[in-house]
Amino acid sequence: MLNAEVPNIQFVKSSGEILPLVESFYLYRFDTEIIEGVDRVDMGQIRFMLQGKGRRTFPDGHVEASCPVMINPAGTAAASYRIEGPFHCFGVSLRAIGWKSLIGLPANKVTNRVLDGAELFGPGALGLLDQLRGMDRIEEMIAAVEPFLLARRRPVPPAHLALARAVREWAASGAEGVEALYAAVDMSERQVMRVCNEYFGGPPKHLERKFRAIRAAMRIYQGGDPADAAEPFADQSHMINEIRRFTGHTPTSLRARIDPVLALTLDSETFHFLPDVIPESVDLRGK
Repeated sequence: MLNAEVPNIQFVKSSGEILPLVESFYLYRFDTEIIEGVDRVDMGQIRFMLQGKGRRTFPDGHVEASCPVMINPAGTAAASYRIEGPFHCFGVSLRAIGWKSLIGLPANKVTNRVLDGAELFGPGALGLLDQLRGMDRIEEMIAAVEPFLLARRRPVPPAHLALARAVREWAASGAEGVEALYAAVDMSERQVMRVCNEYFGGPPKHLERKFRAIRAAMRIYQGGDPADAAEPFADQSHMINEIRRFTGHTPTSLRARIDPVLALTLDSETFHFLPDVIPESVDLRGK
């Protein structure tokens, strides 16, 4: 029995053949009438709206309605949402390789938008949504969604695979400065910027800001001293502004009035925004 006062959220890390494309799967259920919150920046999401509908307000103030199968590209900043519940959603958190392979659109051309998954994937997406609505367990849903996604993957150039891996390692290392990323790949700076835009939704400098802000937010949420978290920033005001931009919260509200979904995504034991440093287990070049 679900508690209508709090959301029920389950996360499952991806594994096996789908691993290079998908970071994790999740099932969100909240049986209340109105749900309001903030989505911090992310790499890209596919969301199957099992029950409920709503709208998102983006950083520039424009508003877009949800779709039954909704694709949320990487954003440039946190976006707020309002949903008419009860709300049940099965979601897929994409990796950058997954965005390029499954969605195919340049990520930087569709930031801060809602994309219609039925238009992008075809009518099979709505048929899959109907199947998911008849299921109760997240494991069943993953088993239904994985083959649907794997059947739609496109090849990714080897050089792009190498860059995506380098970005993952650069992000996880906490290294300051984009120069460390440029030095790690056999590509020109212009090529690195172009591929990062297409896969991650922004150039390396934007990714550096995003990773730094989320890392600081995680540190503060987990009990760290804000003064220590501010060390990579110009000053404390700079840190506060960057955390607000990318999470929708200030350091104070991270602890006091945090959105429950954001709380889970800042818990390093539950869900990792910053990529794990692991080798990709599937070579997409031959697909």
